[in-house]
Amino acid sequence: MTDDVNLAQPEEADAKPAQPEQDERSTRFERRENPAQPEDEANPAPPEDAGAASAPTVAESEPVQDPAAERDEYRDLLLRKQAEFDNYKKRVERDRAKANRQAEKTLIMALLPLLDDFERALGAPAETGAADAYRAGIELIHRQLLDVLGKRGVTPVDTSGARFDPNLHEAVAYQASEGRDDGEVIDELRRGYLFDDELLRAAMVRVAKA
Repeated sequence: MTDDVNLAQPEEADAKPAQPEQDERSTRFERRENPAQPEDEANPAPPEDAGAASAPTVAESEPVQDPAAERDEYRDLLLRKQAEFDNYKKRVERDRAKANRQAEKTLIMALLPLLDDFERALGAPAETGAADAYRAGIELIHRQLLDVLGKRGVTPVDTSGARFDPNLHEAVAYQASEGRDDGEVIDELRRGYLFDDELLRAAMVRVAKA
C-alpha cells in the first residue's frame, strides 16, 4: 500500500509543469488577437495650435454693437452734417451780399465826383454868351461818366452804319428811307450798353425798310 501511493505522486508532479506552457500559448493567442499599441499612438495629443486657430481669444473677438445705438449714432451724425451745411450756405450768402454791396459802394464813390460837376454847372450864373461854355462843361462830365463805366467793362453798343441785329438792337419803327439798304439802322433813339460780352440794354433804333 505504501509503495503504490508514493509511485503515484511523481506522476502528479510531472503533470503540473504543463500549466505554464498552456498559459504561454494563451498569452501568445491574446497578443495576436489584440496587438498592443503604444500609448502615444492610441491617444494622439491634439496639436498645440489647433485650439488657438479654431476659437478666437477674448481679446480678438469684437463686441456686437446694439442696432438701436448704431442707428442713433448715424442719425446724430446726419443731423450734424445738415447743420454744418446750412451754416455754410448762410455764410456764403452773407459773403456774396457783402461783396455785391462793396461793388455797389465802389461804383457810387466813382460817380460822386460827376454829381459834383453837375451841381457846379447848374449853380453857375446864367450869362449872355455862356451857352458854349455850359455845353463844354456838360460834354466833359459825359466823357468822365463814360470813362468811369468803361473802366468797369461797360461799353456802348455801336449803331453807326450798322445793320439791324435783334441780339443788340430793339426796333421801334420801320420806315422807308432813300439811300438806305433794307434792314439798316437809320438812327438811335436810346443808346444800348454791353457789360464785357453781356448785353445790359439793347439799343433802341429806327430801321430802314425797302
